[in-house]
Amino acid sequence: MFKSLSARIFTGLFAGLMLGTLVQYLLSDISLFSGTLVDIAAGVGTMFVNMIMMLVVPLVFVSIVCGVCELQDLRSFGRLGGKTFGFYIINTLVGISAALAVCLLLRPGEGVDMSGATGVTINATELPNLMALIVDIVPRNPIAAFTSANMLQIIFMALLLGGVLKSMGNTVIGAVQGFQTANKIMMKLISVVMQLAPIGVFALMFKLGATLESQVLFSVLEYLGLIIGLLVLWVFVVYPAAVGLFTPISAKTFREKTQEQILFSFSTASSNATIPVTMRTLTEKLGVNQAVAGFGVPLGATMNMGGVAIYITVAIFFIANAFGTPITLEQLPTVLFSIFLLAVGAGGVPGGGMVMIGVMIHQMGLPVEAFALVAALDRLIDMILTSCNVVGDTAVLTIVDQTEKAHQQQQDKVSAAA
Repeated sequence: MFKSLSARIFTGLFAGLMLGTLVQYLLSDISLFSGTLVDIAAGVGTMFVNMIMMLVVPLVFVSIVCGVCELQDLRSFGRLGGKTFGFYIINTLVGISAALAVCLLLRPGEGVDMSGATGVTINATELPNLMALIVDIVPRNPIAAFTSANMLQIIFMALLLGGVLKSMGNTVIGAVQGFQTANKIMMKLISVVMQLAPIGVFALMFKLGATLESQVLFSVLEYLGLIIGLLVLWVFVVYPAAVGLFTPISAKTFREKTQEQILFSFSTASSNATIPVTMRTLTEKLGVNQAVAGFGVPLGATMNMGGVAIYITVAIFFIANAFGTPITLEQLPTVLFSIFLLAVGAGGVPGGGMVMIGVMIHQMGLPVEAFALVAALDRLIDMILTSCNVVGDTAVLTIVDQTEKAHQQQQDKVSAAA
């Protein structure tokens, strides 16, 4: 029964949440449980996430270099990059559009008086500048890019190095083999760390269950249910259906192959921390080419935020309605464009969506008290939207890989006919 890693992760997730909830409601007066055990669980959970994050930067860099070196030619790299980027943008826009349609139809927050919410201040003061974001892709200091885990800069350096190695051919075969060996080592390290996932997930969920204030959740069931409903629909219906429509993989098979990824991302609430699991899901379970996965997964963890796009859109409309400042049609284009930029720039770390919603609250002149609501519910929503983000990465890259295989088959036919 417990041979499957997915089953063990789910067991740890469920047991941790149940025991944590038990501590909060029945044992909160006993410091050993509500204090010591919660602190230990928080420490163990943090160590587990740090262990995963420790592997992310070298994994991303090495896998992208290997992926580029494995391409048949550099022209295919340009095609692959353009397709992956374009599909990610389309995915984010579809998420925003769907959430907008639901919000205009259901008008969440109307008739709700949230004026008594507790005030919380935020630090963000302006929307991210798209040009500055693009300029920052090229690092001034490569070492700083690695130490700060700046994914866009790391991707740029890996692509540049991989392209140079590929262009030099057999003269640098030793260097290429070295990166391939390093990639095998990283994958082995991931396998070792993943064996600890059930323990790490248990600790993370125990802390969540012991500290989450349920009374806050009940006061905003409409808002919470709408976001969770959309995210669950995207994870289990929309993405599998898209894969079933555009690839030979059925929707049912796709759902089965992504179970471990969904559970892991749900517990860590981090797209970056889930990169190793996403990589393994694509290459080992779905048969996606290493080059496609190596290039697309870290890029997707940074900018393919379909879940965040849905989250920000619903949250802003709910807060605007609940605080008596509904978004007008004149404001709509600016709001949607800002949501798009914020969703792309949210990053793959826990709480990214909450920070971006805080930026929107400030920029739209909404009451800062609204941020208290977002902060209270974010941890629960963040887990589900992270699952939506990473499954979106997997769906997009599975489709991209299918288009690449179709292109290669066409090229082979042309070569055979010639």
